Amino acid sequence: MRRFIVTILLGVVMFSSVSQQAFCGILSSNEYDEDTTISRIYEKMTPAIVLIEADVKDGLSSGTGCIIDSKGIILTSSHVVSGAPSIQVTISTGEVFKGKILSVMGKDNDLALLKIDAKKELPTIQLGDSEKVKVGQKVLAIGNPFGFNGTLTTGIVSRIDYSKNKIQTDAAINPGNSGGPIINIHGEVIGISESIYNPDNNISNIGIGFAVPINEAKNFIKLSLSNQKLSNNDAN
Repeated sequence: MRRFIVTILLGVVMFSSVSQQAFCGILSSNEYDEDTTISRIYEKMTPAIVLIEADVKDGLSSGTGCIIDSKGIILTSSHVVSGAPSIQVTISTGEVFKGKILSVMGKDNDLALLKIDAKKELPTIQLGDSEKVKVGQKVLAIGNPFGFNGTLTTGIVSRIDYSKNKIQTDAAINPGNSGGPIINIHGEVIGISESIYNPDNNISNIGIGFAVPINEAKNFIKLSLSNQKLSNNDAN
């Protein structure tokens, strides 16, 4: 009887140990898969992300942009480039081009379109659907905060401000991120980084950042390119 009880106890201990190892293995596998997914998204997206430097009245305005068309059309924040007589765009290869403003949206949505003449096909971002964004979903932000080019941060959608048409996130956004993409776990851009909020006049990040929903940007892009086409036809 004693041998029988000891055998059962040993079996339970061994089963428990194996089960624990299997469970830990599942967790490790899931964590690894998520890490791999994020790395792949970053590798896929960064060739289409640019550094924007604009000469403005107060000095140099630095931000981020997303290539939306292989011919060199770039989406960014209007406050990065508005009123700048000279704009410099550096693409992922390190090549530098002169940027031309195609269209600027007002303060409420803070968007602008630029054009560069790279004389070659450029990689582009994939636009998602901000109507499908849910609070709590994981997001990534890529940008050039404080001049640290190609910086990746992660977080979640913290809140959706329907009255102001803004997506709030706790993914770290800092000066230089403006105009950069907020990306879902499928590698789709769901918003454009715009601003941060904190008590020290936006000097540092405390996890409250805002982005313009990408559907708003889609409407802006469509209208801007349509007007640009009409202007070109009139000129001809």
